[in-house]
Amino acid sequence: MAEIKPFRALRFDTQAAGDIRELCCPPYDIISEQQRRQYLDVNEHNVVRLELPKGENPYEEAGALLRQWQDEGILKRDQQDGLYIYEEEFEAHGQRMRVKGVICRVKVEEFSKGVVLPHEETLSKAKTDRLNLMKTTFCNFSQIYSLYMDETHSTQQKIDRLSQGDPQVEMEDGSGVVHRLWVVTDPQAIREICGDFKERKLYIADGHHRYETALNFRNDCRERGIAKEGDAVDYIMMMLVDMEHDGLVVFPTHRLVRDLASFDPEAVKRACEEYFAVEEKEGIASMEAQLDALYQQGKKAFGFYTGGDKWTLLTLKSMEPVQALLPEACAATQGLDVTVLHSLVLEKIFGIDKENMAQQINLTYTREFKEAVQSVQKEESQCAFILNPTRVTEIRDVAAAGEKMPQKSTYFYPKLITGLVMNQMER
Repeated sequence: MAEIKPFRALRFDTQAAGDIRELCCPPYDIISEQQRRQYLDVNEHNVVRLELPKGENPYEEAGALLRQWQDEGILKRDQQDGLYIYEEEFEAHGQRMRVKGVICRVKVEEFSKGVVLPHEETLSKAKTDRLNLMKTTFCNFSQIYSLYMDETHSTQQKIDRLSQGDPQVEMEDGSGVVHRLWVVTDPQAIREICGDFKERKLYIADGHHRYETALNFRNDCRERGIAKEGDAVDYIMMMLVDMEHDGLVVFPTHRLVRDLASFDPEAVKRACEEYFAVEEKEGIASMEAQLDALYQQGKKAFGFYTGGDKWTLLTLKSMEPVQALLPEACAATQGLDVTVLHSLVLEKIFGIDKENMAQQINLTYTREFKEAVQSVQKEESQCAFILNPTRVTEIRDVAAAGEKMPQKSTYFYPKLITGLVMNQMER
């Protein structure tokens, strides 16, 4: 099963590089160009220069810059192999929460082996970008976020014991999330945690593109004769978290529909009556709470919004239409809210097929309820579908069945920060 191991992380030397708060950034795929420039205006050593390089030859420049920063002592590798305990403290659902796991190297395995399991579809463009970056840097600047099952929670107990003292790093980012890092170098403690995973599978929560890129990178290195089995390119940096950790938060990703040649809200509602109980509601401020109440009851419900202060509640009557449309899909996939919405509404009623969704021609996404509403009010979108979040158990069940959810089915919050710990692969 999963093979994990310690490593000597590449980290910023803050005496040479500056305050750690000025050196880290969010994941590359949620950073705008304006944000990227702002990070660099504050500190030219921000990791965004490596993780999201720009210019005529961005990947080659990132590789050269990485070597330069190591030569200058901006980045230094730890002297001992270690595991890195990482905690995020944040605000969600009106309360202060914490999630904690361990960062390590994980051996990459083809999905067909059933050791590391995906749950979402990916886009080839992002994988090409990440592969080009890995080829020139031989480094993971950010970690993949994965979950594991542990009924006794024994690994989490070990992680908690090993992080009782003060962290080596503690910082608060611009969004109010506090990040803490403890370095574990005790050989016995490392052996015990690594041993826990010998019979476990890992479920990718966030970072599908980077994982598939790691597989392609490993294969490319072997084909070029610059790596063999067992070398560092066989491993990728991951953050591993107990699937039942009480700090795990998954936000929904709402759907925005735009640029349809003919859009008639009333016709849409009439078509929905075949599958849903359709109720007109007053006051969009209550939409999320009403959807959450139905979520707690285990019902499949959506908010359909076309403007103003009214909205329509769609509550699925029966799973039979979904089962009839997707007879080959497992029960877990059929039962996903995103599956219900995509198959019965977006595809069947709107005629937006999977390729259209993948290219985001008539469909875009947002995590923010307010942003979804404003997009319709500003007439940037014709309508919005407000969703409830995917449950962590649903992610596990879909992945375990060897199936994948549609893109943008999950949004784990908060995102793991980039720049605290980096995995440099020996050549």
